[in-house]
Amino acid sequence: MSHDHDDRPRLTAAQAEAALNPPPGRLGGDLVVETLQGLGATTVFGVPGAPVPGTADALDRSPLTYAGLATESGAGFAADAYGRITGEVATLLLTAGPGALAALPALQEAAAASAPVLAVCAQVPAAGLGGGRHGYRRELRDQQASFRDVVKSVHTVRTASQIPSAIAAAWESALTAPHGPVWVEIPEDVLSAGTALPPVSALDATPRELYPRPELTLVAADLLTRAERPAVIAGGGVVRADASGKLRALAERISAPVATTYGGKGAFPWTHPLSLRSWPAGPHTTELLESADVLLVVGTGLGELTTEGRTFAPRGRIVHIEADAGKLEANHPALGIHSDAREALDDLLDTVDRREDPTAAERVRAALDQHRGPGQEPGPEQRTLDAVRAALPAASPGFWDLTPLTTWAWAVFDARRPNTMHSAQGAGGPGYALPAAIGAAFADRGTPVLAVSGRDDALRSAAELSTAARQGLPVTWLITDDGGHEPPPEEQGAGPAAPDLVALAAAFGVPALRTAPESLTADLTGALRAPGPSVLVLPGRIRSRTPGRD
Repeated sequence: MSHDHDDRPRLTAAQAEAALNPPPGRLGGDLVVETLQGLGATTVFGVPGAPVPGTADALDRSPLTYAGLATESGAGFAADAYGRITGEVATLLLTAGPGALAALPALQEAAAASAPVLAVCAQVPAAGLGGGRHGYRRELRDQQASFRDVVKSVHTVRTASQIPSAIAAAWESALTAPHGPVWVEIPEDVLSAGTALPPVSALDATPRELYPRPELTLVAADLLTRAERPAVIAGGGVVRADASGKLRALAERISAPVATTYGGKGAFPWTHPLSLRSWPAGPHTTELLESADVLLVVGTGLGELTTEGRTFAPRGRIVHIEADAGKLEANHPALGIHSDAREALDDLLDTVDRREDPTAAERVRAALDQHRGPGQEPGPEQRTLDAVRAALPAASPGFWDLTPLTTWAWAVFDARRPNTMHSAQGAGGPGYALPAAIGAAFADRGTPVLAVSGRDDALRSAAELSTAARQGLPVTWLITDDGGHEPPPEEQGAGPAAPDLVALAAAFGVPALRTAPESLTADLTGALRAPGPSVLVLPGRIRSRTPGRD
């Protein structure tokens, strides 16, 4: 049997010379950095002064940008956002033990959002692997066990020669649909030891494509073509697959109303005649979806948050397209199609017949009108979000902590474009918004980014103002100073009062001001246009929205 070697990577003359005569003084950490460069990484996240052992000098010599955040959790949230915004693998460097554990909530958030994050973590020396207690600093008996149920895959290195292959395999795993965080663990002595291995020059970590099975596509297309009242629920998988255009084309082809989940905001145009906007938002929208005789669910597992505590009860046939096999039909029986959303929608467009239904847009309009109510004036929450929307450029991403204002934004905020509204829906944060916005700013320094937090989350992540100030990043942080979770007066004692958030920002050298509802649009517009970071504090209590009832 002959093999075609034409597609194999070739060495340049300089690479061949370096392979035969490796530069002196290289460590195992150099192999990590060289591998990341070979795979196309440009930015690496971690904390200042504490990258993975053996990598500091290699990073300094490389063209990679080292984005150092104040905390490991902040670095993890930043990497998550970078992966979401770019669609590329975001590398996160972690030290063993407490440093790694501090990033666990961020990796859980990345897993929930299918963000491609490559966590490269140091481990105790190789002699201490495999359990037991050896008395090493930062030792965990089984460090991997804390992450195995969160990440997509775990890759363990025991020798320097295994580093390139392990990182390349993890990289491929992170980018194979469904995207997600992956874990590479390397002993500290392997990272810090000298190596005579040649520089890493050529790697192949091309992710596998996930196509739908053609017989399932044929059945799904037949169901949608013959349906009397088809409808669509689109989730974050449509955004991650860059399939918004194909979703719109399919909806128009079959005249199907489209609702987007909170994670799928922006996947379908807000003002389109077939747009049911965000779901769940009210009982009338839910009833329209439940009454569909064929319901196409694409890029969402219909989990607890999406279905209002699993109360969603569709009465028709469901076609479920999902890249994560574990989520496929996990909550409702369906014609399950295991596929990337873009590929599945593309094949459906090639297979489904055109279906005309002049009543579809009328039913959508009626459901939205019933939800709003006749003559209903917008409340303070809606007016606040309208002010934010008026100030925020359409291309600017926003990152939201789980605040009362966020629960309203899920339902009534027009994201305008895909991949521009992100919230802490997986692990719930805490302290997600500011470091995530910083990660997005590292991805694109030319686009202003918005972070939205309540007071409690602001206090948890305020240290990252130092990162934004040090790097001059275009991040505007809107803090709704709603009083936070204060204890009742009889339990408050004589402790210190809540901090002045404007003064706190000023202590980091970040411009800050106290805004008001009537001046929010102008103040936020100015802050977003100004170079570097800024903080706006909006006093006033905002009530949480009860999904489906407000």
